[in-house]
Amino acid sequence: MNEEAQMYIDEAEENMKAAVVHFEGELAKIRAGKASPAILQGISVDYYGTPTPLNQVANVGTTDARTIVVQPWEKTMLPKIEKEILKANLGLTPSNNGEILRIVIPALTEERRKALVKQVRSEAENARVAVRNVRKDTNNSLKALEKDGLTEDESKKGQEEVQKLTDRFVADIDKISQAKEAEIMKV
Repeated sequence: MNEEAQMYIDEAEENMKAAVVHFEGELAKIRAGKASPAILQGISVDYYGTPTPLNQVANVGTTDARTIVVQPWEKTMLPKIEKEILKANLGLTPSNNGEILRIVIPALTEERRKALVKQVRSEAENARVAVRNVRKDTNNSLKALEKDGLTEDESKKGQEEVQKLTDRFVADIDKISQAKEAEIMKV
């Protein structure tokens, strides 16, 4: 196969991998009834005028399966962190004892579980769309290479290879999605 065509295929594989990694990151933020520091990922706190990720101004950990503990390195940050957690609209209420924040993760109701499964399915579809967009862009690049001297057979072969990659990554997304749904629905 043409070197340039192979380069497009390799790039497509990397981009598809990136879509799956992003999908896994998004799923980590969806709480499945047990405490995980990943739930607070994405929260930034105003640290001396600079928006700073929570994990850079405090230790974030779990004490048990239902409790997240946030211990700021500076006690003056405690009210700011508490405010940002409430503002993030995660459905979590931290309790402040003056030194640390404890966040108790409530047990999920059946209704909430179904809403989370819907969210997982939505994220999975977004990831599948991202993978398919990579396939489309790569196929368009291969077709453009045909005009620059790539044979039609090589172009078709490249497109088949890209389709195999697409099928593989979509299957990975489906498997990850089903595992997360099972985790959420487990009582």
